[in-house]
Amino acid sequence: MGINVIETRGLFFFESFHVGDNIKFHIMDSMLTCMTSLHIRSKDDASIYKDFPERDRNTEIDLLGLISTLWKSKRIIISTILIFALVGFFISALLTPKWTSQAEITPAEKPQWSQLQKTLSTLQVLDVKPSLDKVEVFNLFLKKFNSESLREEFLASSPLVVGKLMASNPDAEELRRGIVLLSGKIKAINNTPGKSADNVPYQSWTLSFTAPTAGEAKEILNSYISYISALVVKETLNYLREEVDLKKDTEREFLAMERERMNTLHDIKLKRLNYSLEVANAAGIKRPVYSNGQSVQDDPDYSIALGADGIAEKLKIERSIADVTRLNTDFRYREHRLAELDKLDIKDITFTPFKYQLSPSLPTKKDGPRRVLLTILAALCGGVIASAVVLVRQALYQRNH
Repeated sequence: MGINVIETRGLFFFESFHVGDNIKFHIMDSMLTCMTSLHIRSKDDASIYKDFPERDRNTEIDLLGLISTLWKSKRIIISTILIFALVGFFISALLTPKWTSQAEITPAEKPQWSQLQKTLSTLQVLDVKPSLDKVEVFNLFLKKFNSESLREEFLASSPLVVGKLMASNPDAEELRRGIVLLSGKIKAINNTPGKSADNVPYQSWTLSFTAPTAGEAKEILNSYISYISALVVKETLNYLREEVDLKKDTEREFLAMERERMNTLHDIKLKRLNYSLEVANAAGIKRPVYSNGQSVQDDPDYSIALGADGIAEKLKIERSIADVTRLNTDFRYREHRLAELDKLDIKDITFTPFKYQLSPSLPTKKDGPRRVLLTILAALCGGVIASAVVLVRQALYQRNH
């Protein structure tokens, strides 16, 4: 079996043949005419794309064209870079230099605490137990160091700061504003974040101050630390004096009440002895009952075991006691302690509420970007802006033409 394809005058005949059979297929001329009317064109024919929008034909970036465009406008770009570099240089020259002095502190140790420890030991002997330790005093220092009002108070009283601010003859409001701005440059930073605080053997803080010159930064930071330290020492000593005064008042009130209690007991004792004497006389017991070998069941309220003579002598002795507290050792000890507290004078001692790990330093380099770096950044910014302007201008030109 086979198939032959025969073209005659634009007509195609498909002839199928088999042994003994010839089958011919005739395709309608109209269908063939329709098929032959289709024009099949090559994909390289440019006319195919003539009806497509321009934006669909130009989707590729011509890198060489961009470089060529930038090269043609190199004078504009270089000029812009130089202008921006000069502007950056002058801005860096006009900026006020910043110098930061730093100090690192930790809680006080024995050398810084020695003078205060002697006072605390004396107070403990006299049974005065103030709630005071190194960490508590250190935290008090940090609290006052971070106080905004104390910062402003210090800066307003500092001759160096006031002299600098008054150089421009400011009014009261400007002076106040300048002090507030300066107070924000005094900082305290915790070197042990909260999550890792349990993993470090001690807490450490960095204190800093930023000023226009290195010397001023160090001097003001050192002065402010000394200013806050003096306040902490003063408050700590005042707290100890208040504790001593409170202990004195407590002891005086206790001794007064104890004396009254002892006098009352003494009066009751005298009355009981009088009653016992009357009972002994009524019972006819003159001498102690145990001296005669007698067995007498003594009265627990009015004892007659001493006999009338013994009770009378005891009553005489008790009446002769003018101050019942003289026979009470605890009372006399507490009186002695109160006398020592009255003689105690907590003098103005000097101690440091912290230990320096790094004393206020003299800065060796300025803060912020250096002049060369700022100039380079300005030049780069100018180059980017100039290139963008050139490319946008070229794109608009091509669009319009």
